[in-house]
Amino acid sequence: MSRKSQALSVLIVSTLAFTVCFMVWMMFGVIGIPIKKALHLNATEFGLLAAMPVLTGSLVRVPLGMWTDKFGGRIVMFALMLLCVVPIYLISHATLYWHYLALGLFVGLAGGSFSVGTPYVARWFPKNRQGFAMGVYGAGNSGAAVNKFVAPALVVAFGWAVVPQVYAVVMLAAALLFWFFSYQDPAHRVDSKITWREQLAALKDPKVWKLCQFYSIVFGGYVAMSLWMVQYYVGEYGFDIRAAALLAACFSLPGGVLRAAGGWLSDKYGAHSVTWWVLWVSWICLFLLSYPQTSFTILTANGEKTFHVGLNVWAFTALMFVLGIAWAFGKASVFKYIADDYPANIGVISGVVGLAGGLGGFVLPILFGVLMDLTGIRSSAFMLLYGVVWVSLIWMYFTEVRRAAVVGDQAKDLGLQG
Repeated sequence: MSRKSQALSVLIVSTLAFTVCFMVWMMFGVIGIPIKKALHLNATEFGLLAAMPVLTGSLVRVPLGMWTDKFGGRIVMFALMLLCVVPIYLISHATLYWHYLALGLFVGLAGGSFSVGTPYVARWFPKNRQGFAMGVYGAGNSGAAVNKFVAPALVVAFGWAVVPQVYAVVMLAAALLFWFFSYQDPAHRVDSKITWREQLAALKDPKVWKLCQFYSIVFGGYVAMSLWMVQYYVGEYGFDIRAAALLAACFSLPGGVLRAAGGWLSDKYGAHSVTWWVLWVSWICLFLLSYPQTSFTILTANGEKTFHVGLNVWAFTALMFVLGIAWAFGKASVFKYIADDYPANIGVISGVVGLAGGLGGFVLPILFGVLMDLTGIRSSAFMLLYGVVWVSLIWMYFTEVRRAAVVGDQAKDLGLQG
């Protein structure tokens, strides 16, 4: 088989493997709903349950990236997927809350597949096509939407316990498919030069903190909302789990598959311009999404009149769809920043920023639950994200916008220089 055919095969099966891994990573966003009901969990406990796999998937990114450099992406990805099969299956036999939390930690290893597949796929392509290859692979984020199509149908037809059993079989099949149709080039193996000390040293750079902040919104927020939205539709609008998951996929699907388009826009217009507009679109959407369902009564000359203000389900879903597109573009633009500003240190900086994004995806669902328990307002989740976006906009304005144009020829020049 020619080198070009091998590269294409690697890209296809790696993207499929990542999609399955991401689907499993988001599993508790759906099956957590019947588990919450069975165990009588509050919103905070549900948030912790849904987020637990995200914690492990974030923390293992750096060592997995190092092992990929040293041993090659093929063997690391295959071993990672096999390690997840048994914990996934055991979830169907768990009975206590701590069982789910502990197994969630092991299942979360699947989320580390991003840091394995990205360098593995990229090394099979020439420099001028690596961005495209990584964008296609990153579209495996759409596994969050696949989970929303598959899991609810299984829950309704057979009960929630069947979901981890089916997912375990799917993971095993995907691992075998990956192994038989992927390839390994010994020239791609290098001794990793990335250490934990270098990762920590990178945090001395204020620019890195800013990129971590951005990525905690566009990736961390995407992961958190993918976990949170099904139960939000069930609680806020009274849908059953299948309809709720279908509507929630209107956010997850574009948020995953359009990442490659975000990379193209970032190449053309520059990371700064794309990120700036992503933040503004996020700010507008989150402002509207934050407003809770409100009824108020006023006294008029003809007596009392009651008014209701709030988003209906179609307006809410449309805003979430736009937000998903914006965050897909933002995920790509942040990594374009890294490639532009740290060309000699991409591995270290992307590891730090990726870790920050993953931790955002872990912390946010828990905070959503805490706010829900404290206030009783479901839209408080969007209020929190609105505040985080405000911080990012202000930070970006004072560090970049006051010194660089966002639109026009100068902005295009910036993009061409990047």
